[in-house]
Amino acid sequence: MPVTPVRRRWKTLALATSAVLVGLTVPALTAPTAGAATTAATTTTAYDDTYYAGAMGKSGTALKSSLHTIIRNQTKLSYSAVWEALKATDQDPNNSNNVILLYSGISRSKSLNGGNVGNWNREHVWAKSHGDFGTSTGPGTDIHHLRPEDVQVNSIRGNKDFDNGGSSFTNSGGSLTDSNSFEPRDAVKGDVARMILYMAVRYEGTDGWPDLEPNDAVTNGSAPYHGRLSVLKQWHEQDPPSASEQRRNDVIYTSYQHNRNPFIDHPEWVESIW
Repeated sequence: MPVTPVRRRWKTLALATSAVLVGLTVPALTAPTAGAATTAATTTTAYDDTYYAGAMGKSGTALKSSLHTIIRNQTKLSYSAVWEALKATDQDPNNSNNVILLYSGISRSKSLNGGNVGNWNREHVWAKSHGDFGTSTGPGTDIHHLRPEDVQVNSIRGNKDFDNGGSSFTNSGGSLTDSNSFEPRDAVKGDVARMILYMAVRYEGTDGWPDLEPNDAVTNGSAPYHGRLSVLKQWHEQDPPSASEQRRNDVIYTSYQHNRNPFIDHPEWVESIW
């Protein structure tokens, strides 16, 4: 069984949500000044003395480099193996026969995976054309950013960057889109941000794949960039890691890739690096 991390506060904004998540009372910490670098000392998890030992106490580029060294050690899945992995990582907690679709929030039968209308398929949150890595083993099969989604909704999102604004659509679940961007529903805005930032740390151009980086554009096309960073950071703060997101991180770590998304465990590291 995975160890459940013990957390302290990372932002005053997240106090109430996080306190419910861990079920205990903790002292509030002073929120960092906007734009100031934070260190890795503002939260505590069960992994700090082991998995994250090399990152503790660091900030900025040194922290990013250390985290890359840590999380690049992973078991890689084939693209076909991703189907079964997502049935475990995204299982509906209220119905073990279903998965929860990322943008739609719909609970759909695990057996309806495929490419037809009414099916769910494998959504690349970091659009695979942003760096042209496709579905090859590596960034194209990394389940930290692969999620189940309705086939048609997946097509509507396409390879758009993330930003606020747009119009609703069928099975949107509250997500919005316009000509050049996509806004996920409120409940997963932070999840999306942390997946994008995980990819930017995991893939640094050192293992034959492009150096993936976030930027503040919504016109990235096939460049190895994803935006909009300023909005992703807002979403990260507004929607702190939930119990289901932590469970997903634990399942990936324990049963599949054996690496973690550090921004779920240590949300304050986002501000420290970016």
